Amino acid sequence: MRVSVVDYGSGNLASAARALAAAAARARIGATVAITNRPDDIEAADRIVVPGQGAFADCAAGLAAIPGLRSAIDAFVRSGRPFLGICVGMQLMAERGLEHQVTPGFGWISGDIAKLSASGLRLPHMGWNALDFVPGRHHLLAGLSPGEEVYFVHSYALRGYDERQVFACTDYGGAVPAVVAQGNCAGTQFHVEKSQEAGLRILANFLTWSPA
Repeated sequence: MRVSVVDYGSGNLASAARALAAAAARARIGATVAITNRPDDIEAADRIVVPGQGAFADCAAGLAAIPGLRSAIDAFVRSGRPFLGICVGMQLMAERGLEHQVTPGFGWISGDIAKLSASGLRLPHMGWNALDFVPGRHHLLAGLSPGEEVYFVHSYALRGYDERQVFACTDYGGAVPAVVAQGNCAGTQFHVEKSQEAGLRILANFLTWSPA
């Protein structure tokens, strides 16, 4: 299995790659994990992971700055192979980002990325928060229990979403989408690579996921 971690100048690339390799080893999955910004590598991969941190517009600009990279990612997803977005990588799956300016996303899931309405709570939302989900709804969450804690760092989140595309939420001044999926693409608002045992489980689930 060839897994490409997409390098567009944003995200914990080395941490994500190490976590994927560790998850593969634990699950006894033969996987080669490589960090790349080459469209040809995306085309040849079996699965891709797009990490991300910082502002939506900056991350979108980083993708656009590498010739052919954004279109290669979009073509990969449309081919039916599994995609995972992490933090801003997940946010890029949405229709638009509203941070600083209106920036188009990939449009694979419904909704916009807008500033959290945290009801007086501190932003960014940083730290461990529990996941609320219905067990069995998505393979990415297999082996986890509601209440499992994962690590978040963000000030913006998905809003105006389709509830059928949200598979887990957390609470931070209200429900915040934490795991989204549509077809063969999935994303986590939290950092799986920083989420210890729960994160490794989710990454192993991604590596064994066979989207219908």
